[in-house]
Amino acid sequence: QATPLARITTEYNVFVLPANSPMKTMADVVAQLKKDPGSVKWGGGSRGSTEHIAAAMIAQKVGADPSKINYVAFRGGGEATAAILGGNVTVGGSGYSEFAPYIADGKMKAIAVTSAQRLPGINVPTLKEQGIDVEIGNWRGVYGAPGITPEQRKALTDMVLAALKSPSWAEQLKKNDWTPAVLSGDAFAKFVDDDFASLRAIMAKSGMV
Repeated sequence: QATPLARITTEYNVFVLPANSPMKTMADVVAQLKKDPGSVKWGGGSRGSTEHIAAAMIAQKVGADPSKINYVAFRGGGEATAAILGGNVTVGGSGYSEFAPYIADGKMKAIAVTSAQRLPGINVPTLKEQGIDVEIGNWRGVYGAPGITPEQRKALTDMVLAALKSPSWAEQLKKNDWTPAVLSGDAFAKFVDDDFASLRAIMAKSGMV
C-alpha cells in the first residue's frame, strides 16, 4: 500500500442547467428529485466520478433514494457539454473549469458548487448555503512507495511542501483553476481513510459498487 505524503489540490464541481431549462435553481431540482428521482437526468463524467457521487449525496440529504437517481455517464467533457447544451440532460456536473466558458456566455446556468465556501471570483452559491449539507472535491495527492521509513516519509513530504511554495507551482494553480488544499503527515493519512469510508458508503447505497 502506497504511503500518503500530502494532499495538494482540490477541484470542486459545479452543477449547471441548460440555459433554456424551465428550472432556475437547485431548489427546483430538489423539488423534482423528491417528487420523482428518476425524472431528473444528471449528466457528467464516468460512473463513480465526483459529480456522480455528489448527485447521490444530494439525493440522500434531501430525502430521496440515492439508488433511484438517473445518472448518465459520458466518456468525456465534450460529450457531457453537448448533452447539456442540447437540453438532453436536466442537470450537468463537472469541474468548474470545464463549464466556465459556457457559464460566462450564458449557455449554461450555474446553480451550485460543491465547495464549503464560494469559490474565489465565482458568484455561485454552495450546496451548503442552500441547505444541502454536501461538500465534495476531486482532490489530488502525492504518495510515496510502500514500506518507506518515517525518516524517508518526512524527507519526501518536506520536498513536496517546498515545491508547493514555488512561483512555478503558483502559476500552475492559476492556469488550471486548481484550489490549493494542502494537508500532510498523519492528518492527510486520516483524511484519506475517512474520505474513502464515506465515499464507499454512499457509492454502496446508490448501487455504484
